[in-house]
Order: sequence, then structure tokens, then C-alpha cells
Amino acid sequence: MFTIFKRELKSYFTQPTAYAVIVIFLFMSLFFTFSLGNFIKIGDANLEWSFFFWHPWIYMLLAPALGMRLWSDEQRSGTIELLGTFPTTIWSAILGKYLAAAVVWLIALLLTYPMVMAVNTLGDPDNLTIFSGYIGSYLLCCTFLAITCLVSAFTRDQVSCLIVSCSICVILVVIGFDHVVRIFAQTFSEATTDAIVSTAVLDHYQPLLQGALRFQDIIYFFSIILACLLCTSAILNSKRS
Repeated sequence: MFTIFKRELKSYFTQPTAYAVIVIFLFMSLFFTFSLGNFIKIGDANLEWSFFFWHPWIYMLLAPALGMRLWSDEQRSGTIELLGTFPTTIWSAILGKYLAAAVVWLIALLLTYPMVMAVNTLGDPDNLTIFSGYIGSYLLCCTFLAITCLVSAFTRDQVSCLIVSCSICVILVVIGFDHVVRIFAQTFSEATTDAIVSTAVLDHYQPLLQGALRFQDIIYFFSIILACLLCTSAILNSKRS
């Protein structure tokens, strides 16, 4: 697994993909923070509404953009068959490739640290709340990345993977909005509506932005990540056989 992890991480930084995603993420984060987020006007020292609030909208596009090559590229080039000749398991390959992509996003988030320095210079923020926001932001990004990993196992076309993954991420975000919930309530039974809304990422993301590290939210994100990686393993093993 560690060999695949190193190879994948190196490949991200020997090509412009990782640099482009990181630069676009930093630009969009700062743009939303200082424009739509009204960072200066509202004085959001904990970065809850001006900074972290916009991350789901950024990740739903950029996380699939980074992860769409995870398995689509291997299937298109035919190198996935070579994995069967390697002294490793599919599960190790999945973990190695997924963790390499996750590290790229960790670097991107760490590069936003000047925002933390700025709010500590300008005001009196609750740094534990900011830290909780970073945990929520990273878990959300890793969740979207795991979804993309699963979709990429189905197809060798990276564009198809990008479109489908973005669509799933958008759905997981928008089903948490009140007006969408009201539409569900008018269409489905209460139990069905509750079941659908319980899958919305915002219901589990926003408490973390407010500094509430709840067990059920952490379990929610890790459950989706683990389920997607296990399904990816099942699909790739079925293709190998």
C-alpha cells in the first residue's frame, strides 16, 4: 500500500493536476470569503459563515476533478489488469490511491492557515471552533473524494466520472436545504422524508463549523467513506475475476 501511495502522491505533483486544484481552491475560498461571505463586514472571527460555509460548494466540483482519474485512468490504459500481477491486494491499492488524493487536499487546507493567522491578529476567535471547522471541512472533502473513487470504478471515461460524481455531491448538499425538505415533505411520507434528509451532508457539516464535535457526525462521514471504498473494492474485484 505504501508503495502505491508514494507513486500516486508523486504523480499528482509531477503533473499540473494537483497544483491547479490547490490554486483554484485557494482562489475560490478567498473569493467567497471576501465577497459573498462578507468577511470584513460581519466580523466572522470563527470563520464559520464567511469561510467554511462555502467549502461544500467548492468541494462538489474540485474533489471529483481531482479524484476522477483514480480508477478511470487505470481502466482506460489497461494497467488495472497489471495489479493482479503485483504482490498486493486491490484493497491496498484502493487505500494507497485514496490516501494520496486525501493528502493533496490536506495540503490545500493547510495552505489556508494565513486566514487563521489573520483572524487571530484582527480579533479574538475561538480557535477550537476553527479547528473543528477544519475537521468538518476535511471530512466533507474526503467523503466527496470517496464517492468519486467509487464512481471511477464503474467507468473508464473521466468526464463521465466527473459529471456523475459532481451530481451526487450536489444532491447530497441540496437535500439539506429547508425548501427542498418541504418539497420532500409534500411528496413523501414523514418516515421517507426523514430517511432522505438524514443523508444530507449539511446536517452533519454545520454542527462541526459551530465547534460541536458530535459522535454521530463523525460516524456519518466515516461510514460513507468506508462504504464507498468497500464498494469500490467489490467492483474492481468483480472486474478482475
